[in-house]
Amino acid sequence: MAHFDAIVLAGGAARRMGGADKPAQLVGGRTLLDRVLTAVADADRSVVVGPQRVVTHSVRWAREEPSGGGPLAALAAGLAHVTADVFVLVAADLPFLEKATVTALRQDLGLDLDGRLLVDDDGRAQWLCSAWRTAAVKLALNGAEVAHRPLRAVLGELPFDSLRWQPQDPGLAPPWTDCDTEDDLRRARDRV
Repeated sequence: MAHFDAIVLAGGAARRMGGADKPAQLVGGRTLLDRVLTAVADADRSVVVGPQRVVTHSVRWAREEPSGGGPLAALAAGLAHVTADVFVLVAADLPFLEKATVTALRQDLGLDLDGRLLVDDDGRAQWLCSAWRTAAVKLALNGAEVAHRPLRAVLGELPFDSLRWQPQDPGLAPPWTDCDTEDDLRRARDRV
């Protein structure tokens, strides 16, 4: 399978968590960020967009412009460090993301598609659990306004397909399960 890079979005104000450093929160004895970095450990290069933290993986750090500019600005900042033809885009607060899901997202990404993303059980696109062709995203971002805009404003204009998650174990939590609140974090800790 082709080489790939990973962009992990680890910024944000974590307002629903009282401003806590969300990627540094522990689930199963590891930070949320380290759990996600383990899931993308096969990447040639992992770029973490957000404040520098202590991590157990080798990463490159980037910051979005303007600071607090949102996920599209963070994607643009991370993309500046991507050299592989394909990259995965994930959030730092996905404690149940696994290597198998990352592989499935980027597997057989056909020439007629620029991306693939997970859809949840209700059919909602999970933009922060996706894989993309680097050249197509760089072209789409060229000259685009990125500050305070959602990912779908640019990525949604590219040809992509959706992937339904097929759990190998029905007891597994979906990979898009994020930790936006203290209750989410508590539930994640209870599942580990």
